[in-house]
Amino acid sequence: MLARLAPKLPGSVAARMHGEIVLVALIIIGLLGRSPIITTAACLLLIIKLIHFERYLPIIERRGLEFGLLFLTVAVLVPFAAGRMQLKDVADAFTTWTGWVALAGGAAATYLNSKGLDLLKMDPQLIVGLVIGSIIGIITLRGIPVGPLMAAGITALLLKIGQFIAEKF
Repeated sequence: MLARLAPKLPGSVAARMHGEIVLVALIIIGLLGRSPIITTAACLLLIIKLIHFERYLPIIERRGLEFGLLFLTVAVLVPFAAGRMQLKDVADAFTTWTGWVALAGGAAATYLNSKGLDLLKMDPQLIVGLVIGSIIGIITLRGIPVGPLMAAGITALLLKIGQFIAEKF
């Protein structure tokens, strides 16, 4: 339908409508997939577009990830600030086998995140596949979206594995 309207509409109006249609589709997919994160994010962006605050989209795009990581880190550190984590809990991370595995997992995750960030800087178009893949994972696997960095990090790892296999054969 949009394709039929596009020739009659100025280019910027057709592009804006296309963006809004994609956001509405993401809202519907988020509702059907029971993903409040996707639904809320798409709603916020749609509101920003509808009240003509598009000029803030580049700022959100540029700094949004940093703010998101800041809030995520604050949320993770709340138990320390609230006094629910004691020095003994920190010591357990270095003295139990599960603590060592958690340390290795944390280190591996941050490494993958950095590789994901490098990949997204080299090929920003991958974000489309990451978002669609995340939505598929949310809906079909009941996954939890933790963000594009981890998805990009896993993608970078899979690409390296694929490249390694391709070179061997």
